[in-house]
Amino acid sequence: MNRRVIILGIAVIAAMALIANRLLRDDTISTVQGYAEAEYVKVAPVQAGLLTALAVRRGDQVKAGQKLFAQDDQGDRAARDEAARRLEQARFTLADLEKGGRPSEVAAAQADVNDATAARDRAAADLTRGEELLKSGYDTRQHVDQLRADARSTVARYNAASAKLETVRLAARIDAIEAQRSAVKAAEAALAEAEWHLAQRDVTAPVDALVADTLARPGEHVAAGYPVVSLLPPPNLLIRFFVPETELARVQVGDVVHLSCDKCPADLQAAVSFVAPQSEYTPPVIYSEAIRAKLVYLIEARPQGNAAKLKPGQPIDVKLPR
Repeated sequence: MNRRVIILGIAVIAAMALIANRLLRDDTISTVQGYAEAEYVKVAPVQAGLLTALAVRRGDQVKAGQKLFAQDDQGDRAARDEAARRLEQARFTLADLEKGGRPSEVAAAQADVNDATAARDRAAADLTRGEELLKSGYDTRQHVDQLRADARSTVARYNAASAKLETVRLAARIDAIEAQRSAVKAAEAALAEAEWHLAQRDVTAPVDALVADTLARPGEHVAAGYPVVSLLPPPNLLIRFFVPETELARVQVGDVVHLSCDKCPADLQAAVSFVAPQSEYTPPVIYSEAIRAKLVYLIEARPQGNAAKLKPGQPIDVKLPR
């Protein structure tokens, strides 16, 4: 009897040890530690220049298109004005080429035609009269030949004057006009570029956002590409946390995770937007309810609803999907 009791006791102890071992080996995680992270939009000028005005302060809410800051634009205004004058000059030149000669030039050419016409008619009449006198014996053949030569000369003069008048009335040659049209287009492009450079001196917000910080002050010379204002658009807040490989299958893109933090409203949620394709070593500090994993995967989730009010750097408890 005692032997049976001893054997039964040993069996019970072994079973309990096995159950305890399995319980200890159950490393299922329900909650992991994460944090709120922000993807800031750093707004910088595209040109170097003196910062003349800062239109926002840290903590302001701005709308897309709202002015953030301005740079000195005197040089750009002068360049714009010069480009505008060059375009005006190019257009005047083109118009002059297209409309032909000036009225005074046309009038002078017309007067030459009138004189040539009168001379031609007189020479023709003299030749006719000379030929009739020659038939009657009252004129010489030598004189008639001279009259005939004079008549041909006046016809040639008339033709030349008429051609000149036609040329003066015409516009410039087509190749000269096309060349000037190209010059007008080049001047238009130069003006557009100058206006673009001038417009870039007033920098506006690209999206609705919170002004997270201002990084320069009026009076400072700011290099091109150097951030002046840091913006935080609401969609750019995310929750980052890490899960071990054993729990990775529980988290998929599109899954909803529940969030909690100190004195935060209940039922905060975020939608998983990214699952790292590769594992990495455990960060310096990572908490879980069960174990520390040696290799973990980064997960990112976008806050939904009231969770969008979380602050960057705020510690968050993330409850994983079952």
